[in-house]
Amino acid sequence: MEAHKIIVAIFILALASSLTLASDPSPLQDFCVAINDPKGSVFVNGKFCKDAKLAKADDFYFSGLHIRKNTSNTFGSTVTPVNVAQMPGLHTLGISMVRIDYAPNGGLNPPHTHPRASEILVVLEGTLHVGFVTSNPDNHLISKVLYPGDVFVFPVGLIHFQYNIGNTYAVAFAGLSSENPGVITIANAVFGSNPSIDADILAKAFNLDRKMVKNLQSEF
Repeated sequence: MEAHKIIVAIFILALASSLTLASDPSPLQDFCVAINDPKGSVFVNGKFCKDAKLAKADDFYFSGLHIRKNTSNTFGSTVTPVNVAQMPGLHTLGISMVRIDYAPNGGLNPPHTHPRASEILVVLEGTLHVGFVTSNPDNHLISKVLYPGDVFVFPVGLIHFQYNIGNTYAVAFAGLSSENPGVITIANAVFGSNPSIDADILAKAFNLDRKMVKNLQSEF
């Protein structure tokens, strides 16, 4: 009986530990402004910290999210990130954000995942069809058409997208639950990896002709 209790206790502790590690760790100090110089610095969560006494307002500041970005590209969308790379004061705070611009009539933020963050998105301009797909075995599509002022959330790690179905530019802002959420664009990762995934593997995985796979790979 005692052995059973010990096993249950270990299981609960393991579960609690996994939940604790499911997002950025909580900071043990007010802030940790990320710097590249290791001299006289503390190393926290993958980056060196500036001496807190030397922190300045610009470490916690970013300007430019009011500017519409050029969407003349393959997908008709542009993502402007504000994460720890752009704002070093975000380090250890567990948050970041992006502005997303979409071209009229089909601007697409293509199917992708954020391996380290959930995302909450608010539409400022335009009309977006958004959605995410649940994990195996259901692979259930949950989608919605959003208008200005509407908010939608994408759970961590799940494939999701946004698509401009309107005839005007669309703009959205999104918050993410990590200073460095990461992004994996599905098509780029699968067909544009370096080095390339063997065409026979992709042909079998996607039930495609090998020649078609090679053509797709040449596009990325």
